Amino acid sequence: MPHLDPVALFFVLGLAAGLARADLKVPPAIYEFTSIVLMLSIGLRAGSQLAQQDLGRIALDIVGVFALGLLLPLLAYPVLRYVGKLDRPDAASVAAHYGAISVATFAVALSFMADRQIAFEPYAPLFVVLFDVPAILTGIVLARGLGGGSGTRDWRGLGRQVFLGKSVVLLLGGLVIGWITGPAGLEPIAPFFFDLFKGVLALFLLEMGLIASAHLSGMMRHGLFMVAFGIVTPVVFATIGIGFATVMGLSPGGSILLAVLAGSASYISVPAAMRAAVPEANPALPLTASLAITFPFNILVGIPLYHRMVMAWTGA
Repeated sequence: MPHLDPVALFFVLGLAAGLARADLKVPPAIYEFTSIVLMLSIGLRAGSQLAQQDLGRIALDIVGVFALGLLLPLLAYPVLRYVGKLDRPDAASVAAHYGAISVATFAVALSFMADRQIAFEPYAPLFVVLFDVPAILTGIVLARGLGGGSGTRDWRGLGRQVFLGKSVVLLLGGLVIGWITGPAGLEPIAPFFFDLFKGVLALFLLEMGLIASAHLSGMMRHGLFMVAFGIVTPVVFATIGIGFATVMGLSPGGSILLAVLAGSASYISVPAAMRAAVPEANPALPLTASLAITFPFNILVGIPLYHRMVMAWTGA
């Protein structure tokens, strides 16, 4: 019998309860709390490991991940625009969401790898903070063109959305704290942020299952194209991520994590930024696709699939 990750099953429970219209609700304060803890935990983990690294040695990896964040929206846009027949703002907005990453999907991947004792580069969580900014900027250029539209004030306000949004502040803030203090400095708070990580993630995914169930009916109204896009795109992008990981010389574990990041889609930071920068785009379209299709696919199928793809590619 295959190993079943209890963390993923919490998502299935929430999804099933939502579809069955069960009397189950996670208080908003609990959802907010668990999302804050998860993002801080990932940032702290990345920062503590970064403190032990030679930045010059990992500079090429940082450049490679940033370039991947620029490339993925450029690949998604023509498919959305010319195959899916979306108008330019909607195509650009969806492309930006799929060029960015899902912190929750990455957190599940960390849990998946911990269960299987798969090692990876200690600085790999740093990759999380390197995707969103290039993806958002690429999406804006695709929607507006290089002219930018309506002036400096728009870009200044957008900068606040990109760099001062909750997820970016928490991830970067945790990274800086972890980098300053190092692993030894984080020991007093490690039981809360690291030892309880899987339990907090399970509660978060229970709520994500409930949210995804509420979006499924909306996705059906957009037709088979967006459903197919939400399933096929993660696999294609994860494959590209594995290619980048090979060029960057990452370990099999690091390759899995980069594949997971490339194959995920944002539903936290990018919606706010794109809503401010491209208000004419329909925000329900990318949010429904990422939450109702891509997120469940990655949690239940994608992460184990990317693991097998990397193992087959590397022969590990």
